Amino acid sequence: MEAIVKTNFNLPGQQEHYVGKVRDVYSIEGDYLVMVVSDRISAFDIVLPKGIPFKGQVLNQIAAKFLDATTDILPNWKIAVPDPMVTVGHKCEPFKVEMVIRGYLSGHAWREYKAGKRTICGVEMPEGMVENQKFPTPIITPTTKAAEGHDEDISKEEIIAQGIVSREDYEQLEAYTRAIFERGTEIAAKMGLILVDTKYEFGKKNGVIYLMDEIHTPDSSRYFYAEGYEERLSKGEKQKQLSKEFVREWLMANGFQGQEGQQVPEMTPEIVESITDRYIELYEHITGEKFEKAACDNVEARIEKNVTEWLKQL
Repeated sequence: MEAIVKTNFNLPGQQEHYVGKVRDVYSIEGDYLVMVVSDRISAFDIVLPKGIPFKGQVLNQIAAKFLDATTDILPNWKIAVPDPMVTVGHKCEPFKVEMVIRGYLSGHAWREYKAGKRTICGVEMPEGMVENQKFPTPIITPTTKAAEGHDEDISKEEIIAQGIVSREDYEQLEAYTRAIFERGTEIAAKMGLILVDTKYEFGKKNGVIYLMDEIHTPDSSRYFYAEGYEERLSKGEKQKQLSKEFVREWLMANGFQGQEGQQVPEMTPEIVESITDRYIELYEHITGEKFEKAACDNVEARIEKNVTEWLKQL
C-alpha cells in the first residue's frame, strides 16, 4: 500500500504551493485553494519518517462531513471534494488567531490549572476542579501564532487591543465558535462520544467570515468515550480517548518526545499498519459510517487526474 507523503503537482491555474506538516496547499488563480491531506503524521511538532496509508483520506472525509453539517451556522471554505484526499475551496484572508474551545478541563488547560493558575487566556476557571471535569460553560482560549511559529495563549482583550482582530469580528468569531462546538457536541453524543475540546480557524473573503481548514477531526479535537466517563472521573482514572494520543503514547513508550538527540523509534510495517487501523477505527466511531478505502494503485496520479478534471470545469 502506497502512503502519500509528498506531492508536486502542476495544476491548472496554479500560482503557489505551500507544504505544511500534514497538508499540501495549492493556490489556484488567487481565488481557490486545493488542499491535499497527505498521509504524513506529526507528533511533538515532528513529522515522522513514514506515512500512514489512508490517514489523509480519513481526515479529509471527516472534515468534509462536519463542514457540511455546519453550513446553516456560517459559510465555510469548502466547495468540493474531487478526490478522497482533497478538498477544494475558497481562498480566504485568515484571521491570525485560532479559536480554541474547551468543554472540559483537559490537556493544556489542566496543566495550567495543576500548576496553580486559575486564569487562562483571560478566562477564569472555577476552584476545586479535577482533571477532565466538565466546565460549567465551555471556555474559549484563543491562541495566536508567534513569529517562530508556536501557538501562544492570548486573551480576547489583548487580541482586540493589539488590533489583531476588530472587536466586532472577534465577538462574531466567539459566537460562531460556540455554535459550531455545540453542533459538534450534539453529533458526538449520538455516537457515544464526548467532544472535549477543539480548535477552529476562520477567514474573510469579500467581507464575509468563513470557517476554514479542518474541523472535528481526531488531529484537531479531543474526544472521550461517553460510556464509563463518570466512573473514571470519580476514580481519578485516565479517560478513554479517541484522538491521535495513542501515537504520542507509543513514541513516549519508546523513548521519544521530540527532544534534541532523541531518535524516532523504528516504524515497522506492523506499527504503520496498526496506526492505519486506528485511524480507520476513529473514522467509523466519529462518523458512524463504514470506511471505504479509496483505490490505492498509483494514488498520486489518481489525485492529480481528479483535481485537474475538476479545476477544468471552473
